[in-house]
Amino acid sequence: MSLVVAVVGATGAVGREMLRILDERKFPLTRLVALASPRSHGQRLRFGSGEVTVAELTPQAFAGVDVALFSAGSSVSREFGPIAALAGAVVIDNSSAWRMDPAVPLVVPEVNMGAAAHRPRGIIANPNCATIQMVVALKPLHDAARIRHVVVSTYQATSGKGHAAAEELTEERVGHKRIVVLDDVRGVDIDHRRRDAFDDWGER
Repeated sequence: MSLVVAVVGATGAVGREMLRILDERKFPLTRLVALASPRSHGQRLRFGSGEVTVAELTPQAFAGVDVALFSAGSSVSREFGPIAALAGAVVIDNSSAWRMDPAVPLVVPEVNMGAAAHRPRGIIANPNCATIQMVVALKPLHDAARIRHVVVSTYQATSGKGHAAAEELTEERVGHKRIVVLDDVRGVDIDHRRRDAFDDWGER
């Protein structure tokens, strides 16, 4: 079965990676819809052996979409996630917007894929990147011995802030831009609630 898939935040770092993985895994696509902010409208992104043209994110953009992958920040997800779900798409959200909502399953496929079947809002959330890796490793240990307590320290990559932040760090390292130390960009004090606050679109 082929599906119409939308990627919201397609020009950001995570959105570009979503496009790459969809192509790499030969996901059965009838059509790919790349969506981003108005300033990215018309931009062309590499996809497979060709390119896909970025369209502006609007409520009408979800007509006919089967699956909508969101990675454009929590405010965008809160506004457009329910719109996409109402249009009939299964929304899979990569931001922090829905992680604490009891009506939205928080899913890591290798750990609790069955939870995705019950989605009253039509939305599925995933934890942040550090949590996903951790629980995949902990799941078999928990099944075998029932883990009671976990102490975690994480060091977050600047790329987690999006494409613009990664480019900014590169410019600073080669001396093309004055270095301004910001704790939320340098990873000194980042948690999953604030990581997408730098720029909702992963752009500048």
